[in-house]
This record gives sequence, C-alpha cells and structure tokens, in this order.
Amino acid sequence: MEKDFDEVLARTARIATDWLSTLEQRPVGETATLDELRERLGGPLPAGPMPPVQVVQELAAATEPGLVAIPSGRYFGFVIGAGLPAAVAADWLTTVWDQNAGLYACGPAAAVVEEVAGEWLRELFGLPAGSSYAFVPGCQTAHLTCLAAARHHVLRQAGWNVEEGGLNGAPAVRIVASTRRHITIDRALRLLGFGTAGLTVVPADDAGRMDVAALRAVLAGPPQPTIVCAQAGEVNTGAFDDLDAIADACAPAGAWLHVDGAFGLWVLASPALRHLAAGAHRADSWAFDAHKWLNVPYDSGIAFCAHPEPHRAALSTTADYLVQGGDGSPRDAIDWTPGFSRRACGFPVYAALRSLGRQGVADLVDRCCALARRFADGLATVPGSQVVGEVVVNQVLFRFADDETTTRVLRAVVDSGEAWLSGTAVGGRRAIRLSVSNWRTSGEDIERTLAAFRAAAS
Repeated sequence: MEKDFDEVLARTARIATDWLSTLEQRPVGETATLDELRERLGGPLPAGPMPPVQVVQELAAATEPGLVAIPSGRYFGFVIGAGLPAAVAADWLTTVWDQNAGLYACGPAAAVVEEVAGEWLRELFGLPAGSSYAFVPGCQTAHLTCLAAARHHVLRQAGWNVEEGGLNGAPAVRIVASTRRHITIDRALRLLGFGTAGLTVVPADDAGRMDVAALRAVLAGPPQPTIVCAQAGEVNTGAFDDLDAIADACAPAGAWLHVDGAFGLWVLASPALRHLAAGAHRADSWAFDAHKWLNVPYDSGIAFCAHPEPHRAALSTTADYLVQGGDGSPRDAIDWTPGFSRRACGFPVYAALRSLGRQGVADLVDRCCALARRFADGLATVPGSQVVGEVVVNQVLFRFADDETTTRVLRAVVDSGEAWLSGTAVGGRRAIRLSVSNWRTSGEDIERTLAAFRAAAS
C-alpha cells in the first residue's frame, strides 16, 4: 500500500506539472461537449478494484478535454485567481496531511496556522484589533457567518435570544441593501430564516454605488433592529459604496454594518488603491475570498467580525464526546464557522501570505488593475467596441453596437480558445465583463486577448 502511494503521488505530480507547463499552448475553454464528457467518464460502476496509478492516469486523460484553463493568464471570468506556487504546494500538503480543522485536538498545527494567517489578514486590511475571524469555503459562507453574528447582536440588543427562541415571535429585523447587491447576500438571508421579502432595497447609481441619501431616509424611521449590507467592489463595474458615509448613517441608528468585499476588500492591501474602501474599518463585519485576489486554490473564503462575542454566540456548539478547549486556550474553529468537520484551508492562505508578504500582495493587486486599464485602453483598436463606465479596479465592462453583436463577438473569442470571459447584463443590455485577478496574467496575455477581439469583431 505504501508503494502505491509513492507511485501514484509521483505520477500525479508529473501530470500536474505537465498541465501547468502547457497552459500557454492550451485552449482556455473546454474542447469536449457535455455528451462527450459523459461518455468518457461514465459507464457502469466497476465490479472490482483498479490500481491507483491506472485510476489517476485514466481520470486525467478522460477529463482533460473538459477542463477550463482557469490558471491561464487569459482566463478573465468571474474574478477568479490562479493558485500561487506556494499556495498550490501547501494545498497538496493539506490533502496529504488530512487534518480535520474543526477542532484543535484534530489538527493543532492547522489551528495555529489559522490564528497566524487570520491575524496577518486583519493587519493587512487594517481591521480593528481583536476582531474574530473564520476560514470558510467562500464568500457565500462568509456572509452566512457574519450575518448570523449580526442577527444575534441586533436581536440580543432588542432583548431576544435568537439561538434559543428562533425567529418566531422575535422582533422584526430590518435588513437594508442596494439594488446592486450580490446574490449571495439574498441567499444568506434565506438560509438565516429572514427571507428576501423583508429586505429593504435602496437604489444605486449607474455604477452600482449605494444611494446614501436613500439609506439615511430609511434609517430615519422608527428605531428597530437593523442590519445594513454595503459593498466593496460591485460584481460588474468594480465600484465601491461610500463606506464612510454609510457608516455615518448607520451609527445613530445603531445598525450593524456588514461589508461584502468578495474581491474588492483586497484594495486595502494597496497604498495606491485603499482610498476606494475608505471607512471599511468602521464596519461590524466583513466577508471576502482568498481564492480571488490572494490566488489560493479553491475553496477559500474568510469572515471577520469586529465583535467576537456575538460571532461566537451565533455559531459555537459542543457535545460530550468532543475534545474542546484545554490548556493555553486553543482555538476550536467549530466555535466560529458553520462547518463542523472541515478542510484545513488556512495552510494555503498562510503559504500565499508568506510567499508574497505585504508588498507582494500590494503589487499583485496593483498589477491586475494596471492590466485591466491597459485592456480598456486597447479596446480603442477593436472595431465597434465601447467601454461601459469607469475602470475602477480590475473589472472592464464593454459592449458592441447591439446585443446580438456583443453575444456573437464574445462567443467567437471563447470558441477560439484564446481567452475566456463571461457575459452579463447592465442597464437592460448585454455586455462583456473582463476580470483581471490572476498572478500569471501578463501584458502579452492582454495583447493576445485584444487581438482575438479584433479578429472576432472584424
């Protein structure tokens, strides 16, 4: 059995390095159809065992045409980063070590790595000292974590223990967000029992920034438990809500301010760009991803809370059979995350931060934004293209004369294999969204992508 491990891991490493070393020559999108993939991977359940090396080799061969080259420097979809070398290696070790990071007793080193990485991130973003944190699968779960803490806090202030009494009979909670909020906010509210019908929606401007005057008008009503969800980095335009002004509006109302910063909060690491998120430190909770701009492998999100007590009260659990706490007050992640048994995702985050350092993170963010601006400027050479709005950070939104042309040109570029981008809708019209958040992306990648659009538009 040990020989099997040696052989299969060595072979897997060769397959992985071959994949990464040939990214520049590969089509960025998949080349197999759905039916072809089902035929290649399907069939009856095997009747007997198969050597591990054979399993891995056949799996790699069957799946290769259905893989999207997300690590490629010309993958510009969905604000997805590529794994940094140190982070990918740490993620491999995370799998091999197979630590259950839910309890300190199941993975002491995993727990301490999360402590260190959590503090490094808090320092990098300039969040309040003593803020609690949780390593979670992604920003969706980070919202769930933060809004559970917010729910506990605002209802406790109203004299209600939601963990004991639930929401039946509880005081009404007013939840405020803008028309341009991300859909993960709505989903978190559904999972927390609020539903979306009770959401108070305030307008946003054309760029996606919350209308602060409208927020003030909402909060000027009779006092009640209130949670306000603001945004650092709108998903299409990259625009930032005025967090300082929103914090000013929340303070007299006693509202909990939550910031959705899935990718945008990373500008806090950049001296040149952190002004975009001015006031972020005044919020009560923050949610963001590491598999976006920190470029660690999936899945990796982080929740921070300025108030550890409601955070822990909303999520902690215990059982007689668990081994929790102990000498030195070790941190058990199950007190802070919705997960119980969980992957030790702190290792890749730690490795990425140690690999880059403060300056490296700032350089990564600044370089991606500069490349986005270069692409936007280069669209002047693409017949019929039009940049929509301002390039705020790493998002470029553009379209062609009509929806049909926009869709056709995008499809042609993706089908060419030169680049992968996603379509979207803004102002009732189709548009194309380019997101630069990959450490591999170079100026040459930008020029190759512009050339693909020139060819498709012509």
